[in-house]
Amino acid sequence: MTVIETPTAAGAGLGSGRGRVWRGLVRNKIGVTGGVMLLVVLVAGLAAPLIAPYDPTRVNFELPFQVPGTVGYVLGTDDLGRDILSRTVYGIRVSLQVGVLSVLLAVVVGTPLGLLAGYWRWLDGVISRLTDVMLAFPFLIIAVALAAISGPSLTNAVVALGIAQVPTMIRVVRGETLRIKSTDFVLAATTMDASGLRVIFQHVLPNCVSAIIVQATVIMPVAVIGEALLSFLGLGIQPPTASLGIMLSDAQQYLAKAPFAAVVPGLAIAVICLGFNLFGDALRDALDPTASDRK
Repeated sequence: MTVIETPTAAGAGLGSGRGRVWRGLVRNKIGVTGGVMLLVVLVAGLAAPLIAPYDPTRVNFELPFQVPGTVGYVLGTDDLGRDILSRTVYGIRVSLQVGVLSVLLAVVVGTPLGLLAGYWRWLDGVISRLTDVMLAFPFLIIAVALAAISGPSLTNAVVALGIAQVPTMIRVVRGETLRIKSTDFVLAATTMDASGLRVIFQHVLPNCVSAIIVQATVIMPVAVIGEALLSFLGLGIQPPTASLGIMLSDAQQYLAKAPFAAVVPGLAIAVICLGFNLFGDALRDALDPTASDRK
């Protein structure tokens, strides 16, 4: 008697897996809160040209330090009379752009190195030792050093922040590879004389995707803070481009006179980071099939 396997079985399993993740996210109130915060931030950044009432670089020397609520200036103006609302939404846009690109760079570079280190022990010694050397220095120190060497610009800020986060991504992917490498389906593929690269890309990498996605949401707020720090120090985005870090740098000398000029960009950074942290924690629990059993 011949048993015919239905092709819909795998699809049903995939669909049920996606449904489980979606249900886990929806039921997590903290995750929903983080998702709403991220949605607001994304809309503000993507629709900045539509939301901003003025050109963020437009200077009006006749209206400096207008308090929030002034007619025509919802969040007030800075020392040069520039609209804080316009500069904030454009600053959010820059922060998200730098954050996404730097995290993408860290994933593209760190994932294959982590896979190689976890699967082949002879490469693990070399890659892990280099990773340990980079992890011996704080993330921001590496980012500032690379930005100072390469020069201040958006591109250099992305590269500096991305490279600084590569060691963390390598560690996460390496750990997942070591765990998945010892599973039965990988051992079965190995005994069937499957090549190492085939096992990595067909079996190990697909099962590492969840950990990579979660780690990306974890390092995203770090990249946003890193961009703000580099711009604050003059090593990132350069004036007159609007950046949350530049806004904080410009406002620091006027804290007593116009604290709102620093509070608004500071709150924007806090909302971005908090949103990613809350949503990242919820996503990690939703992607972990044993999370519901532990709770």
